[in-house]
Amino acid sequence: MTGLASDTDGPAFDTDGLGRWTEEDAFDVTRERIAQYAAATNDPIPAHRAGEIAPPVFGIVPVFPSLIPAALSVAPPELLGKLVHGEQDFVFHRPIRPGERLVSRARPVGVDGKPAGTAVLVRTETRDVAGELVNEQWMTAFFRKVDAGSRTGESAPAHGFDEALRDVAPAAEVTGHVDDDQTFRYAEAAGDPMPIHLDEEMARASGLPGIIAHGLCTMAFTSWAVLTELARSDTARLRRLAVRFAKPVLPGQDLNTRIWRSGTEPGATTYAYETGAAGRTVIADGLAVLADRTE
Repeated sequence: MTGLASDTDGPAFDTDGLGRWTEEDAFDVTRERIAQYAAATNDPIPAHRAGEIAPPVFGIVPVFPSLIPAALSVAPPELLGKLVHGEQDFVFHRPIRPGERLVSRARPVGVDGKPAGTAVLVRTETRDVAGELVNEQWMTAFFRKVDAGSRTGESAPAHGFDEALRDVAPAAEVTGHVDDDQTFRYAEAAGDPMPIHLDEEMARASGLPGIIAHGLCTMAFTSWAVLTELARSDTARLRRLAVRFAKPVLPGQDLNTRIWRSGTEPGATTYAYETGAAGRTVIADGLAVLADRTE
């Protein structure tokens, strides 16, 4: 075993696991599951609510069973209680629709140890039964207060925020409310039963202020903010969506997302965004890439 030792004399991270794909997981997409996910993220887009086309962040649902096993093929399993979601980056090849079967898999591709904690970067891919890519994702699993001591493997694709954008008015600003029961609805719809989102005592034992919202639920709020304000609710125009989860979001808080036009690339416009709650930035380094028209 090749490992990175923790500077806290804890268990070592096993870098032999880097690059190894998990077993494939099949997922049958239904109209009901799409509609449930849209409702669980307060998504106002009618086609999402009706289950006709999946919200962008629904892409996590088929691949979710592979994420934790991929991360724990590198990180010691006993550190699971220290795991939080650090970053998420979706690249969309096309939207997900009801009635199709998807096949997903994941692999850890990098480890980055720092005093505040160690990040394990997991790459995923989801394909249809014909083998065509539907989406690719990069998920950063962050193990708090455990330092693996060094970095090895790949780094996450960049999506930093240009501070010069603060000197111009945002292209859009959207407010959403995190309901008191949001985490319970989201856990069922997404198939994500992590205790820090459902159990007050477990969350506090993990060093959190209480139950926190799923990072991907918060990200889903930002996805519909971008689509409704800048893409006329056309899900097929979204090519990429990436964020860094900066601070926990608590049930009952309001989310305020500010979006700036940041540039162009062939056939698309790029936007940078941030989301705040209770006076703090909770989503940082947000990036959305919108095709100029549906292909």
